[in-house]
Amino acid sequence: MSQQDIRLAIYQPDIPQNLGAMIRLCACFGVEIDLIEPCGFPFSLKALRRTAMDYTSLVKIKSYDDFDSFKISYENQRRIILLTVKSPTNLYDFKFKSDDILMVGSESSGVSEYVRNTLSFDVKIPILTSARCLNVTTAASIAISEAVRQNIKKYK
Repeated sequence: MSQQDIRLAIYQPDIPQNLGAMIRLCACFGVEIDLIEPCGFPFSLKALRRTAMDYTSLVKIKSYDDFDSFKISYENQRRIILLTVKSPTNLYDFKFKSDDILMVGSESSGVSEYVRNTLSFDVKIPILTSARCLNVTTAASIAISEAVRQNIKKYK
């Protein structure tokens, strides 16, 4: 059982090292992962052990063949909040719930317009206007930290 019900959905990751880093991130915060395939690399937990080290055993990872099967599994049960530079909503102005699912897109293309238009919530992490975007793992780290901060009172 995780420390809280916040989850991280990872949409079609392209880079195994980023996925490995997100696995370590989720292990440290007690956050479970929803992996939405296809991945841009051959996915296996064995292959990820090099980048995620021994953290793969600390995280529950649920894999989905596509976005629709992921969405159906949580329909009307949880909010899915997309992290995107296209959002008008600042991450720090958003009130997270303890059972929210934070979603990040693939490193190369984010999420499709279909996915973006399907979701009701999105947030952006404020950065300098001269910068394009953060690394997906960095963005996931900031967002998970803020969601946990808002919902968890006690830290180790």
